[in-house]
Amino acid sequence: MRVGVVGVQGDVSEHVDAVQRAIKEAGLSGDAITVRRSPDLAKVDALTIPGGESTTISKLLVKFGLFDDIVRRAAEGMPILGTCAGCILLAKEGDDEVSKTETKLLGLMDMAVDRNAFGRQRQSFEGDIEVSVLERPFHGVFIRAPEITRTWGACEPIGKFQKKIVLARQGHLVGAAFHPELSGDLRIHKWFLSLV
Repeated sequence: MRVGVVGVQGDVSEHVDAVQRAIKEAGLSGDAITVRRSPDLAKVDALTIPGGESTTISKLLVKFGLFDDIVRRAAEGMPILGTCAGCILLAKEGDDEVSKTETKLLGLMDMAVDRNAFGRQRQSFEGDIEVSVLERPFHGVFIRAPEITRTWGACEPIGKFQKKIVLARQGHLVGAAFHPELSGDLRIHKWFLSLV
């Protein structure tokens, strides 16, 4: 199993480390690699789009020729985990901020997002999330976090914080409004690996 982490901007090394540890702890054989170009993407079985700045990541995905390839691989069934900015990019609908910045969304999941729903950088916080696919709550790290404001079609909410949707799944695609890679808890990464 080879899991790619989009490496154009954001907390890339933290995700590579979390994926490598999750693979090891789950007793699986595999590795995590940084994906910066299409040949890197061609080598992976699954992909993580990390947190960072969604407009910047989107522009760099287009610039480096990854945008259309990610959409194509998703259509072919490649599992993708998008966290924070990555969650925004997976959505089919953004908010006014997404429109204003002309952020091009991958548009892969039947969900709408509010880009800075939980406030700016200084309003960052941690909190327990009720997650339907885990036995006990997950302690999430929220940094300039979006909210998944609604889901439709095949997309289902699987995690909530204070009645707000912060984790959703659509088949092999997963959007997390928080940063599971920063929590020290690998359960979401291990669960994602089970989809690969």
